[in-house]
Amino acid sequence: MFSNWPVLMAGGQDAGGGGVFTLVWFGLIFVLMYLLLIRPQRKKQKEHEKLLNELKKGDKVVTSGGMFGVIFAIDEDKGRIVLKVGNDVKMEFLKSSIAARVDQ
Repeated sequence: MFSNWPVLMAGGQDAGGGGVFTLVWFGLIFVLMYLLLIRPQRKKQKEHEKLLNELKKGDKVVTSGGMFGVIFAIDEDKGRIVLKVGNDVKMEFLKSSIAARVDQ
């Protein structure tokens, strides 16, 4: 009784190329999602990795939490950075929490 329900909804005619059209439509949606979401995110991630690899002692940076400081020491093994945030005040952060380098 309901086996040809989609055909009835389409005006009573069987759509001959509907499967190919659907496949092309999903392909176009995937390409659009890649161009709008995936590609820019990968580019941003690569830029952040490049920033982290180029950090050196004395760079002024800001963390993802909004803390400004100057790099005092870098521990590559543990993935941590020590920031000097004030006179005789040093704080330890994960290297990945550095959001950007600040122009001096």
